[in-house]
This record gives sequence, structure tokens and C-alpha cells, in this order.
Amino acid sequence: MENSRFNSYRNMWVMVLFDLPTETKKERSTASKFRKTLLEDGFSMFQFSIYMRFCQSMENAEVHTKRVKGILPEKGKVGIFAITDKQFGRMEIFHGTSKTQTDSPSQQLELF
Repeated sequence: MENSRFNSYRNMWVMVLFDLPTETKKERSTASKFRKTLLEDGFSMFQFSIYMRFCQSMENAEVHTKRVKGILPEKGKVGIFAITDKQFGRMEIFHGTSKTQTDSPSQQLELF
């Protein structure tokens, strides 16, 4: 395995999947705040209840996983997992019956 900074086995994707209640105004507000906080932490919406974030390493992925655990809503179901960039690149994505290319990760600067 090469020792490159952008190694597809070292780089990780953190995925957050959730199903939150939205019956009441308070529940809708809680769900909206959860999504907004994910976006503020650098996650992108993959689907309405699936957010993902590219991380340079497993250690960085663990930092963002810990942040998500710190904002978990009281109700609902949330799943968090990390996969390598190599695994993410093997995902097949379809829009209707047409297959589309997976987007390559945007280059993010790390200042520390």
C-alpha cells in the first residue's frame, strides 16, 4: 500500500443515516437543527436522511463521528459508519434507471 496523503485505503467517508420523528413542531425543529449541525461540520447531503463527510484519515473520521454522537437527538434512529475511499468509489449510484458516476471527493485543506 502506498504511503500517499491521498491514499484511497487511508482516506475515509463518514456516513450518517437517520430517521427522526417530525410529527410535532418541536420534533421538526430538532430534526432541522441536527441536519444543520451536520452541514456546519462539513457533511454533505447525499439523500435527505443520509449525510456524508470526506476525511483524510481514520483518526479524523473518529473526530467527526464523536461530534455526531455529541449532538444525537433524544428521539429517532441514527446510524454512523465509516468506509474507505476505495469502498466508496465502488458504490453504484442510479438516478431512476440511469447509472451515474460517483463524485470524487473535493480536496479539503487541513490547517493543522
